[in-house]
Amino acid sequence: MAERRVRVTTEVGIQARPATAFVDTAAESGSEVFLAKGDGEPVEAKSILQVLLLDVRNGDEVVISGDDEAVLDRLADLVTGGDDKGEGTGGES
Repeated sequence: MAERRVRVTTEVGIQARPATAFVDTAAESGSEVFLAKGDGEPVEAKSILQVLLLDVRNGDEVVISGDDEAVLDRLADLVTGGDDKGEGTGGES
């Protein structure tokens, strides 16, 4: 499973409207996509409730993982404002 490890640089993190955009983008993938805050337990990235419960703020590190590389890139761009393509573009979780 591929992953993107990125620092959230959007002003409000992954809250409210940005969380909706994140979940909608994850839902476009036909495969599973997960989000974890730091080294925490990953949650289903297609679930608005689970994403909001992570309480991701500006400056937090997140790990986005899944099988669809293009979706992972788009999600990383959403949380970094397009500034960072992420680290760890591959590997196992």
